[in-house]
Amino acid sequence: MKLSRPLLLTCSLILAACGATETADTAEALPLLAEASSDPPSVLVYKTPTCGCCNGWIEHLRAAGFTVDARNTTNLMAIKIDAGVPTPMSSCHTSLVDGYVVEGHVPADQIKRLLAERPDIAGIGAPGMPAGSPGMESNNAPPYQVMSFDDEGNISLYASIDPSSR
Repeated sequence: MKLSRPLLLTCSLILAACGATETADTAEALPLLAEASSDPPSVLVYKTPTCGCCNGWIEHLRAAGFTVDARNTTNLMAIKIDAGVPTPMSSCHTSLVDGYVVEGHVPADQIKRLLAERPDIAGIGAPGMPAGSPGMESNNAPPYQVMSFDDEGNISLYASIDPSSR
């Protein structure tokens, strides 16, 4: 179940009020409000320590306004499994953002679209390491696809990306 931003904000405020005591300071509840209404949300990226293209993608996200928390790991496969990434969707990094999984070099505008539309899916990804994708820039790169996937591992086309038009 995915929660909408207004519902999340309401739930956060209700929980803050329910846990409040008579001596609670209003300032203590403000971090909850700020966290619930941040726009765009923070992206948690898991990557290997030696991946250079992952760093390029992270910079792409930051340039698009995202706050990124990048964490190096030596057990990326376990994170992919825990996140429910279908094997054919696998790429060099796995990210979590506002209840969704983002696998690989997905353009920031497609992540923003995902967060705006909030489809009933587990996540989106750019399988492999497509030439021309953010962090994998190259001249004359062919179009590539961003795919969606659900909790059962079903994969569908989410977007077709033409790097030459970006």
